[in-house]
Amino acid sequence: MRIDRTALSYAYFGVVGVAIVAVNAATITYSAAHTDQVLVVIYLMACTLALAFVEVRLDRGRLTLSGIAIGAAAILLNPLNATIVGLTIGMRLVRRGGWHMASNTLTTGTATLGGAALASLLRTQGSLSFGARFLVILCVNVATWALVAVSLSIRSGEAIPSIVRHSFTTSFYLAHGYFALASLLVSYLLDGSLTGYLLATIVCVLALALTDTIAGRRVRRVLESELSDADRHLFHSRAVEGVVHNLRNHIATAVGYLREIRQERLDPVDRDAVIMAAEAADDAVTVLRSLSQGATPKVSYASEPTDLNDLVTRALSMARPRARSKEIQLEIREAPDDVRVKADPLLLREVITNLVNNAIDAAPINGRVELRTGRRSNGWPYFSVVDNGPGVLDDNRHHLFEPHFTTKEGGTGLGLFMSYGIVKEHQGQLSYEGNRRGAVFTVTLPPFSG
Repeated sequence: MRIDRTALSYAYFGVVGVAIVAVNAATITYSAAHTDQVLVVIYLMACTLALAFVEVRLDRGRLTLSGIAIGAAAILLNPLNATIVGLTIGMRLVRRGGWHMASNTLTTGTATLGGAALASLLRTQGSLSFGARFLVILCVNVATWALVAVSLSIRSGEAIPSIVRHSFTTSFYLAHGYFALASLLVSYLLDGSLTGYLLATIVCVLALALTDTIAGRRVRRVLESELSDADRHLFHSRAVEGVVHNLRNHIATAVGYLREIRQERLDPVDRDAVIMAAEAADDAVTVLRSLSQGATPKVSYASEPTDLNDLVTRALSMARPRARSKEIQLEIREAPDDVRVKADPLLLREVITNLVNNAIDAAPINGRVELRTGRRSNGWPYFSVVDNGPGVLDDNRHHLFEPHFTTKEGGTGLGLFMSYGIVKEHQGQLSYEGNRRGAVFTVTLPPFSG
């Protein structure tokens, strides 16, 4: 029986919504007795909404800078007003659909409420000590992590330990540490004075500028890497085409002369030699034809859309015998969204097969290989092949898509080269991300537009 994970996800956040109402009802007396300055509430709501437009991209997913205002709200406001500030982020997510808006809004609102409830218990006098503020920020972060992990597990079927291992990376914790420091600083600056509002605004603006600079550098590095890959692939493709063209002409001439030889006039030894030479020449022509197609694959687009979920499911089924030989655990995370693309299904299956086989070869005994599908923020579908092998050394990173480059014993070094060319012919992108904990190869393709 197949579980309807979408319905289960909405049920989960329905429970979260009920919990928000219940906690606010339990703390309504405290909230009524500890009123907040209206201007502070409005200011933090505005900051939450404004900072939500800037995102920090991570290995898996992204974070918004609204965490700075959320942390400050949990420290400064009563539980009811803190919840309102946390729910403000939903105004930014209206256009991203019901699931994104509900999940992010309720997660943020619950985490902010949890922090404010803890602050109400720690607040013995007018303000919180530094240690108490730190505990409130920690509570907000831990609540957010827990809610996100459970939500992703319900939505995708991935185990929570796997989500924690792959999503909560070093960059993830650094980003939250960055938000925590800024939140603490803003909580001290917002003292109700005009100077306090001005200084808090400066902190937010500096955070925006710093994040934009870091994001810009990362985008430039990615673009430079992709451009470098494309340039190298184009150079090698042109070189291979020229060599293949010349060799095919010469071998075709040799094959022509070999076929003109009257084999019945030869003695058995010479006849066998001529037959072997002709067969070898035919094999050489076949190999050169295959290599030529690999250098410049000819894409024949299907008239109907190609569903990436179907392709990766089939590729996973075909890879099971290879995986069983190493006791590799194969997993799949299909996107609930529309991931149909305009493609040549045969060539695209070749790409997926190459990437999956490489991942199985790279993974250790009893390792894990995972296939994921989804949509980028720009609407383009993608699929990723993830393994828990040693990854690719930095020195080898820029040779990945070159022909005949391989780190596998007995490998030809043509799989990634051909795959890169096929994806480029589809106007898509094949990129690599990874570290010593594994490799992630991602193919992003234009959506099917009918």
